[in-house]
Amino acid sequence: MLKHFYADLHIHIGRTESGRAVKITGSKNLTLTNILHTAASRKGLDLVGIIDCHSPEVINELEKLIVEEKVTELSGGGLRYEETVLIPGSEIEIYDENCHGPIHVLAFFPTLNTMKRFSNWMSKHLKNIHLSSQRIYCDGRTLQLKVHELGGIFIPAHVFTPFKSLYGKGVVKSLTEVFDPNRIDGIELGLSSDTYMVNGISELDPYTFLTNSDAHSLGKLAREYQKIQLEEANFQELKMALQQKDGREVIANYGLNPKLGKYYETVCANCGEQATETFHRCPYCGKEHFIKGVLKRIKELSDVNHLQRRRPPYIHQIPLDFIPGIGPKTIDKMLDVFGTEMNILHHASVEELQQVIPKKHAHTIDLARKGLLEITVGGGGTYGKVQQGE
Repeated sequence: MLKHFYADLHIHIGRTESGRAVKITGSKNLTLTNILHTAASRKGLDLVGIIDCHSPEVINELEKLIVEEKVTELSGGGLRYEETVLIPGSEIEIYDENCHGPIHVLAFFPTLNTMKRFSNWMSKHLKNIHLSSQRIYCDGRTLQLKVHELGGIFIPAHVFTPFKSLYGKGVVKSLTEVFDPNRIDGIELGLSSDTYMVNGISELDPYTFLTNSDAHSLGKLAREYQKIQLEEANFQELKMALQQKDGREVIANYGLNPKLGKYYETVCANCGEQATETFHRCPYCGKEHFIKGVLKRIKELSDVNHLQRRRPPYIHQIPLDFIPGIGPKTIDKMLDVFGTEMNILHHASVEELQQVIPKKHAHTIDLARKGLLEITVGGGGTYGKVQQGE
């Protein structure tokens, strides 16, 4: 029998157990054990992709958790911690000789042993295996081939953002310039785009779209995620869902309204003002350098007469900590009653919320999860803002 699972497949590790930096821009309390505990007991995630598991100290921590029987390796791939399954992954940066890059990609593997083999191979092709998102000195197709040789999953990450993505820099017109299209297992959209925006890009039709948090702190886990239909939560079932086999599939994407993303609109790199029309110079300061927004980049890539295949709904949903007036104490009060954020966002009725928090806050949460709060558009590296509900 197929069941529904919530998955966030792009979570960073800030520091190891010893305090060594992995993702330098990540929070210091973003450790492996804290991620697993938060995902299981607070967020209510069934599947998490931790994409810094190539780091040797992280591998050692996972081996320790297995010995301590806090983590169990699954026959279908993945590692179970309480009710949450970890899919070990790695984020890697590609920059090829044709100036295609920098481009970030995600690679996932079924077992810790396979991840160790990949880490050992990758250590010969980059400068620091201990850090996240490092530049690998091989081309994209070579990396794809290695990931698939090891039975892994290969996914280009946040593909439209202006920096460090497949389409973002503007050089790449087609993914075939960098990758073998037959060795791509899915496409991660990123915070400033959604399914509806990209429905005119025909070369993306074959691929399942993923919406993930790219979390650099514990609070940002599950700010974007997906509901997946599987028999069980494990690596092989996830792989089948990406390939849409035997009823396994992503059935809903949950993400921020793209206008909240920090690269949605085009912005002047000098003064930071948004330029919603086509200008050669900034109308505010006269400079000529812009940070091209995701909205404009997607329009450039879209096929004029293309109609995309039918896809699952993309539901604009604002995370609890983004909602005006909903602070940590209010969230903790709701968690004491409803257990996890997934229960608050998907299952608790407005009437039930009102029994725990003030009516005004319950109403605002309801508007937020329906995508009905007003938004100030983001761009140029600055997130959009949610306006206070009435």
